[in-house]
Amino acid sequence: MEIASYVADMGAGNILVTLIVSMLPIVELRGAIPVGVSLGLPVWQAAIIAMVGNMLPVPFIIAFVRTLMDWLRQRSDRARRFVAWLERKGSGKKAERVRKAQFFGLLLFVSIPMPGTGAWTGALIAALLNMRMKRALPPILLGVLVAGLIVSLATAGVIRLLF
Repeated sequence: MEIASYVADMGAGNILVTLIVSMLPIVELRGAIPVGVSLGLPVWQAAIIAMVGNMLPVPFIIAFVRTLMDWLRQRSDRARRFVAWLERKGSGKKAERVRKAQFFGLLLFVSIPMPGTGAWTGALIAALLNMRMKRALPPILLGVLVAGLIVSLATAGVIRLLF
């Protein structure tokens, strides 16, 4: 079956909604997988789409967040306070643990499917720690895969059966 006809059969709108939800900060794949399943996508498909969508903003965050923060600092007091808040969030206790453990710290941080963790915050922490793209992307990607698996199993009811 051709990919285009498969996408059409599954409902391109449902796929697009799942992809967009997974790209949103805070919600990320934790919200996108259940949304995709509720729209009629199989769990495996919702998970793949959500993981891809969750990773799309990551390189841009790592590459441009510092430039954006510098630009925002110059705009207003409100923007300066917002940047200071972001820097505190990205350099607190969690960030210090990530700094010490580097690869595994970032991997574990992104893997935990809880609010305030995930690819967006992991990318922000990596940028604030001045991690190079090639060092930051692998643990974030693996963390997204682990979180996607956990959320998929929970969405499918498998985790509930185990505990």
